Amino acid sequence: MTDILERARSKVLDRGEGLSYDELVEVLRLPDDRVQELLDLAHEVRMTHCGPDVEVEGIISLKTGGCPEDCHFCSQSGQFTSPVRSVWLDIPQLVKAAEETAATGASEFCIVAAVRGPDERLMTQVREGVAAIQAAVDINVACSLGMLTQEQVDDLKAMGVHRYNHNLEAARSYFPSVVTTHSYEERWDTCLMVRESGMELCCGGLVGMGETLEQRAELAAELAELDPDEVPLNFLNPRPGTPFGDLPIMEAADALRTVAAFRLAMPRTILRYAGGRELTLGDLGTREGLLGGVNAMIVGNYLTTLGRDPEQDLAVLSDLRMPIKELAKTL
Repeated sequence: MTDILERARSKVLDRGEGLSYDELVEVLRLPDDRVQELLDLAHEVRMTHCGPDVEVEGIISLKTGGCPEDCHFCSQSGQFTSPVRSVWLDIPQLVKAAEETAATGASEFCIVAAVRGPDERLMTQVREGVAAIQAAVDINVACSLGMLTQEQVDDLKAMGVHRYNHNLEAARSYFPSVVTTHSYEERWDTCLMVRESGMELCCGGLVGMGETLEQRAELAAELAELDPDEVPLNFLNPRPGTPFGDLPIMEAADALRTVAAFRLAMPRTILRYAGGRELTLGDLGTREGLLGGVNAMIVGNYLTTLGRDPEQDLAVLSDLRMPIKELAKTL
């Protein structure tokens, strides 16, 4: 049998086809001394099928904490002793955050709420917030509000929401070890409704939660089947008081293998660096990922954890001569 990277070069780079589950397992089993070779191929795939642009996004939590779900990685769950109190932002705060995000050159601003799914109060506030942001600043507005009904999907589309985020979080086989208050299928169904509505679908997951290497490959293959416009890749940042609070930090080489594997599974998808990259990969992580398949990033802070100073990330993009994706290109 030919080497996996030779096969990947032919299949993904030359023909634009994503790797299968079995091939992804082979990639994730590559030894440390071949990680750079893997990253180089993933970068070549990204440049060939996506180009040099990097999409920059900021996120803000409209409703923080007090979530009824038991996602074992999340300090916003009301079921754990994590030190996150329930807080709501008002419309002026949302607009200010959107303006600050746009000032970095970002083309995306995502409104997030820690809920199972939106009630009428939340939908009303989102409707008012989206309208106020669109009136004040030129930026695409995305939302992440949990599981949706078809009526809510249609409502968000009518508001002008550009992209909806709803992560699978983990592979189907590992999902019951991560969440017990809702099912993998419920998440999948929301993603299908969003995709079919015409809104862009943002759907990714977390790695480093105790899953096997094979389950990481499974997650990548399932995401490829779902065919989202964007895949945010998060690395577990163990939060005190959560069931996963004592898990070890993912090894940097494993994280980089995962980045490259996700790119080889989805050659044309926006692959976004999301939470945990600073802790998992250190200061060099941004550069190595951008040269290993990543073509989007969240700048600034995350929902309950601190990120890097946006200027640091923007300086890396400038140094690598990777232009920030312009708003006009995302409309």
